[in-house]
Amino acid sequence: MTNDNVSPPNGVQPGTASHQDSILQKPIHEERPLKIICVGAGASGLLLAYKLQRSFEKFDLTLYDKNDEISGTWYENKYPGCACDVPAHTYTWSFEPKTDWSSVYAGSDEIYTYFDNFAEKYGLRKYCKLQHEVSGATWNETKGGWDVQVTDLRTGDIVSDYCDFFINASGVLNAWKWPTIPGLENYKGQLLHTARWDTSVDLTGKHVGLIGNGSSAIQVLPAIHSKVNKITTFLRSPAWVSPAQGIEQHIFTEEEQRKFADDPEAHLTYRKFAEEQLNSLFTMFFADSDVQKATFDSMVAVTKEKLKNSDLETKLIPKWAVGCRRITPGIGYLETLGSEKVEIVYGGIQRITEHGCFCEDGQEYPVDVLICATGFDTSYRPRFPIVGVDGKNLAEEWSQEAKSYLGMAVSDFPNYLVIVGPNSPIGNGPVLIAIEAQIDYMLKLIDRWQTENIYSMSPKMEAVDDFIAHKDQFMEKTVWIQECRSWYKNNSASGKVTALWPGSTMHYLEAIAQPRYEDWDIKYKGNRFAYLGNGYSQTERDQTADWAYYIRDHDDSPYLSRGKQRKVETKSGTVDRSSLGSELVRGI
Repeated sequence: MTNDNVSPPNGVQPGTASHQDSILQKPIHEERPLKIICVGAGASGLLLAYKLQRSFEKFDLTLYDKNDEISGTWYENKYPGCACDVPAHTYTWSFEPKTDWSSVYAGSDEIYTYFDNFAEKYGLRKYCKLQHEVSGATWNETKGGWDVQVTDLRTGDIVSDYCDFFINASGVLNAWKWPTIPGLENYKGQLLHTARWDTSVDLTGKHVGLIGNGSSAIQVLPAIHSKVNKITTFLRSPAWVSPAQGIEQHIFTEEEQRKFADDPEAHLTYRKFAEEQLNSLFTMFFADSDVQKATFDSMVAVTKEKLKNSDLETKLIPKWAVGCRRITPGIGYLETLGSEKVEIVYGGIQRITEHGCFCEDGQEYPVDVLICATGFDTSYRPRFPIVGVDGKNLAEEWSQEAKSYLGMAVSDFPNYLVIVGPNSPIGNGPVLIAIEAQIDYMLKLIDRWQTENIYSMSPKMEAVDDFIAHKDQFMEKTVWIQECRSWYKNNSASGKVTALWPGSTMHYLEAIAQPRYEDWDIKYKGNRFAYLGNGYSQTERDQTADWAYYIRDHDDSPYLSRGKQRKVETKSGTVDRSSLGSELVRGI
């Protein structure tokens, strides 16, 4: 199950006789002090803090975040029209509903407030150190932990810290980037990026240029249309723009919000309906499935009906499958493209001039304001040095391809964990429940470290290689490998799919429900069984515990097979889908 190497490298103090004697004097599973450093105080970092606080006692946690406020991307993104691209009632933690969302696809300010309130409710701000940016992390072979360098952005000072586990929760859509177009620095007008929006800029009456047609651009265009004098939108490639992801946009009335608040069962029913809609989409991602073919035909029809322009149809309707790129609900986008205010320039931009964009058609398009909705660095390469065993730098290790273990860990980088790492289910269905599952998995590992005689844990390279091989083989039958430029493939058209899990979100929940410790290289501090201690149980040390807790009048123990456990947990037998036309389960 674990590595035969039971001793850490020479010179490791915890492996000394005095350390061993200390463990032997304590009851089994004695919790040792635990120090965790997490990069980021966004949604994932805050959930880590909540779950640690709820389940652990002897721990020290610091969430370092470069921003001056919490909530990560939902604090940073303030561009016009910024909103959730999945129904808001599915964009909450499974245990923490919000009844008063204003609409199905709520704005970024509401989402920020949700996570801010979550932090306030559970007292999580005490773990956050804002305006502090992690600038380096190095595995300390002697201590069996991480030396972490942090820059205080207020003073510029470098602060040194140390932790037993180093967790990266900085997110995949966080490192925004300017477009790689020559001459960008020459532009004399107002230059904006959607991920670093300047809220002081007034677009009223301006001629605005908009580069891109990804998720941000699709939201920006209709949001600024009424304010500006003219929009010139530069489109390099076609894109599928969905009217909605399973549920149409809807503004919730006060009566509906009140019903959700007063009737928890009604709200739970609605939340489960919305979640099931997202979970039902997965079959669409198989290239030859009937669902994909039907969705493709439907999307073509909807797009044509909204554009009402044969020339635009030819240029804007993709040939590749629906879902090859992330589907974005473009509420009002296609209709706005047909407005008299909107000028569409199709093709690449050759260079940026002082006044605007010079394009492949040989024309210059002057604009007052140039908005770059050009996305992020999605290579997964860390933005600061992370140095593991034998001086391996993660940025170099992932320079060609990001290879993780189940989206969460890296071989030869012990006690290092990544939330929403490469090949996590971020486009396969609901995403927040996957983050919950990842953190639960990580804390199971950390619990073993804290209560056993473990020195370090990292996935074996052979396990990583097998996972990547399986992932690549699985992707061959999906729409994600088709020729479309997508951040799923590190913003390439034909590279490997490095962002997505090889299965559905629910598939991921089952895959990581329990750690496969045989995949992990586990090293110990001396004798691996030293944690057995002085022969006493923790229960015997607790004078308030029931010392006959296992005596009962009926068997209420958990089932010991995966099949039985799954049926109980998923309430098998309580739903009848036989009347749904089997669309949700076709292809399974």
